[in-house]
Amino acid sequence: MEKEEITQISTRLMASTGDELGLLGFGCMRFPKKGRRFDMEAVEQMLRHAIAAGVNYFDTAYMYGGSEEALGAVLAKAGPDGQRLREKVNIATKMPIMMIRTREAMDEKLAISLRRLQTDYVDYYLVHGISSLAQWDKLKQLGACEFLEKQRDEGKIRHIGFSWHGNLFEFRQVVDDYPWDFCQIQYNYVDEHTQAGTEGLQYAAQKGLGIVVMEPLRGGTLADKLPSKAAQLVSKHKDEQGRVRSAAYWGMRWVMEKPEVNVVLSGMNAMEQLTENIAAANDSTPGSLGAADAAMIQNIVAIYNENNRVPCTGCSYCMPCPSGVDIPTCLSYYNSKTVFGGASNDLRYLLYTGGKQPGRASQCEKCGACETKCPQHIPIMDTLADAAKTMEKPWLVAPAALVIKLMGR
Repeated sequence: MEKEEITQISTRLMASTGDELGLLGFGCMRFPKKGRRFDMEAVEQMLRHAIAAGVNYFDTAYMYGGSEEALGAVLAKAGPDGQRLREKVNIATKMPIMMIRTREAMDEKLAISLRRLQTDYVDYYLVHGISSLAQWDKLKQLGACEFLEKQRDEGKIRHIGFSWHGNLFEFRQVVDDYPWDFCQIQYNYVDEHTQAGTEGLQYAAQKGLGIVVMEPLRGGTLADKLPSKAAQLVSKHKDEQGRVRSAAYWGMRWVMEKPEVNVVLSGMNAMEQLTENIAAANDSTPGSLGAADAAMIQNIVAIYNENNRVPCTGCSYCMPCPSGVDIPTCLSYYNSKTVFGGASNDLRYLLYTGGKQPGRASQCEKCGACETKCPQHIPIMDTLADAAKTMEKPWLVAPAALVIKLMGR
């Protein structure tokens, strides 16, 4: 029986770390399951296939229930050449900042992650889910910088980074505040002006940070939940070789062709998804997206934008707000609610604008400072009033406050 030939993905050098990384990274939060548990046979099959194709960046986190253990169990095994799989890959995991109250807790959580992963070092260690400069400042006060540098000096961490869920204005401040090796941001063709966005991507790259992208398909929304008009565009479009490709393929290609991007994470739970993403990574080089392909994707974006209530580009010129409102984040979730619906956007809005230094729309005191600086001439004060009415539902505010308290946000 002939050995299966596996397509090899393209790689990119992350200059800040010196590592040659596969363009496709494996997001380990959504491993395939059998019932309520991970299907370890399927997990191992997918991981081995991915490694054989050149995938060498595996992203997990302390908070991804069972993910570190599952990844560690597979990587502890030997590959076809007898070498331990762990030695062939880079592991990325994260400090669970919502569980950190003391400097000692940082050591404890890393020790647990290392034990779960069956390794004595992590290649890429991230401060998980920073959403504001104040949150990062609090971690620094607890000794985060000393912790990260001590663990790196001892060889338990190779490279230091952070993942981001806040606005562009504060993203730039956090980038500048510490000599990070890399950062991880949400980025896709719908969220080009959301959170860090394209401007943040380019800013971090110019500052020398490696770039890892999460949510390239917006949690699967851009794969199998496109509006019908957009789905029809994809079904009729052919690539330069005359092939019809899926919406997921084009979503991955759009991100992968950006020259600043080093790794694009995908939370895959089926071999078909892995195979398709390998094809996208193999086809992607900077600027490789054809003019017709790019036009098709822009038409999809236009379809989404038809439902946007606010023409906000996330430029953050309106910041800082004298009343403490996180204007770009409020408007971003307000738009997401109108386009995608669902209570999840309400809850995320309440979580990411809550905490000890809240930034919710209802805090607006109508001083008008933001409107004098907005290049889009958005009636921000009235829009924030509508956003508060839409997003700050009484029956969700209390549960969100409890979650924030438990997370220490």
